[in-house]
Amino acid sequence: MDLIGIYLKEALENPGCPVCNILQKYEKSEITTILYEHVNNPSVRDQFKESLGLCTYHAWKLKEIAYSDPLLGALGVAVIYDHMLSVYIESLEQGRRVKVSKCFLCRRAEEKERSIISGLSRRIEELLPVYKNSGAILCKKHYEMLKEELGRENPSYADKLTEIQIEKLSTIRERVERFIDKFDYRSTEAPTKKEAEAVVLAIESLKGLPLQINFGETPKKPGIRGGIFGSRA
Repeated sequence: MDLIGIYLKEALENPGCPVCNILQKYEKSEITTILYEHVNNPSVRDQFKESLGLCTYHAWKLKEIAYSDPLLGALGVAVIYDHMLSVYIESLEQGRRVKVSKCFLCRRAEEKERSIISGLSRRIEELLPVYKNSGAILCKKHYEMLKEELGRENPSYADKLTEIQIEKLSTIRERVERFIDKFDYRSTEAPTKKEAEAVVLAIESLKGLPLQINFGETPKKPGIRGGIFGSRA
């Protein structure tokens, strides 16, 4: 198994949606890198100007990460949004309407998402058994993206993925039902840890993690051939 395969295998071995978990870490890493290294970078500033900072979701995520890290604090956020305010004020003074395009972090997250799906698809023979035997559960969106990719590239594995997905969802539902039953006054048992965790997994399996990329539509563009770490996966 190559390095990217090992990286994906590790994600598949953890609870929850592996694609969402990778994207969540990626999003935090990108924002942290911006705050540590690129606040005054002219090319990054230009990308900020295109969307007047970041989208609503990533703007507040930027603030959350900065304010929760004592080594970062509010300074980087202040520098970025002082510049964005100056751009907006200038446009108002000139009677121009600011054209706001898609946030560049959203674009990067979409590229990363397609790259992960492509990487999983190309290594499905090695990785599907890992997924089957782990506590991971692809969320509805990422299951559908991966199945669509497999449907083009490897249809037999698309069917196997569906079988495994149904088994995993059924297990989660059984645990949720046992969790509910144990709140009956006649029950003498407390919910187990797995039963309690299943409630959260039920939400994650349907909606994914609360990432900006999960609030929009599933990308219609076919999976790209770019890898997670470079141009090849």
